[in-house]
Amino acid sequence: MGKKSSRTVKAGPVKVVDGEIPVVGAREACPCGSGRRYKACHGREAAAAAHQQAGEATVNKRPFEGLPGETDIVAMRELVPAATAPLKLAGEHAGRTVTLATVLPMAAPAVHRDTGEIMLALQTLATSGDPDRDLADALLRALDSEPGTVVDSAAPAAEGPRLKDLLDTSGDGLDITVHEDFSFWIIEGADVSAEAQLSLEHANAAAYPTKKLESVPSAYWTRIREKGHLRWVMPYEEEKLMDALARLHAAKQSNLGENTRYVGAFRACGLVVPVWDLPKEMEAAEIEKPAAEFAERLAKALADDSPLTNEERRARAGLVSRQVTLR
Repeated sequence: MGKKSSRTVKAGPVKVVDGEIPVVGAREACPCGSGRRYKACHGREAAAAAHQQAGEATVNKRPFEGLPGETDIVAMRELVPAATAPLKLAGEHAGRTVTLATVLPMAAPAVHRDTGEIMLALQTLATSGDPDRDLADALLRALDSEPGTVVDSAAPAAEGPRLKDLLDTSGDGLDITVHEDFSFWIIEGADVSAEAQLSLEHANAAAYPTKKLESVPSAYWTRIREKGHLRWVMPYEEEKLMDALARLHAAKQSNLGENTRYVGAFRACGLVVPVWDLPKEMEAAEIEKPAAEFAERLAKALADDSPLTNEERRARAGLVSRQVTLR
C-alpha cells in the first residue's frame, strides 16, 4: 500500500478555555451538568459540522456484522463509558499494537501514542453513517502518522476499506477490560499537565459504574444516578428475538428476580439490546446467576417455532412499542 495522506495534528495537552467542555462519549451525560447527552448538548455543533462534511451518506444498519465480538463492540460504542480491548491486525500491519477504546480525549477518532501504540475510539462525533468505514479510515491515518499524533475527524473516502478488511478475524471475540475511569488515557510514568489532569477529572466525573457480567456474553451492569440497570446486547435476528421475549413476558418469566423489571429494548448498530431495571443496591455479582438462568429460558423460547398465542401477541405488541433506535 502506498503512502496515503494523513490529516493530523500533533498531540499536546488538552486545554479547557472559554467554557470548552472536556469530551466524554457522544451518548454520555454532558459534563456541563445539563442532564442531556453530550451529543445533544455541547457536542451538537461539532456533530452537525461533521455531518455536513460527510454529506448525505448511506447508513450501514449493521456495521460490525462479521467482526469477532460484534456484540461487545456495539456495547463499547453505545453502553460502556470506559473500556479497552486489543485488536489484531492482518496484512502489512500485522503485529502492530492497536487498542480499541470507548472514547479518547476530546473525542478524537484515534491517537498514535509516543510509545508507538495506536488507540482507536468507537465513540466519536464525526460519522459518515458507516462506523465500520469511519474506524478503518481513522486507523489507517493513525498507522500512517508519526508517534505523538492525534488524528483529526474526517469523513472517509467513498470507496474506503472497512475495519474487517484490516483485522485478523480468526478469533472468537474481544478481550474487553472495563475501567473504573479514564486513566487509560495517560501513559504510565508520563508527565501530566494541569490542563490534561483537569480534562481527565471532568471525564471521570461523568462516567458511571459499569461491569461486564461473566456468566453471559455482552451483558453489562451499571448504576446511573439512583437506578441500577442490566443492558444486554444480543446477536439474534430481531423478529425471532422479539417473539422469544414475548413468550417469556406473557409467561411472567422476563424479569431477573425479585424487584427487577424488564423495561424494554433499544436497537443499536442493527442489534437489539434488552434492558432491565434493578434495585439500586443490587451489585453486578448478584445478577450473574439470574442472568444465566434467563439465558436458559431465552434459549428455549428461541427454539420454539410454534405460533404465538393471543396473549403472547399482545405481549409482543407491548414490547415492540417500547423499542427505540439509537442512530
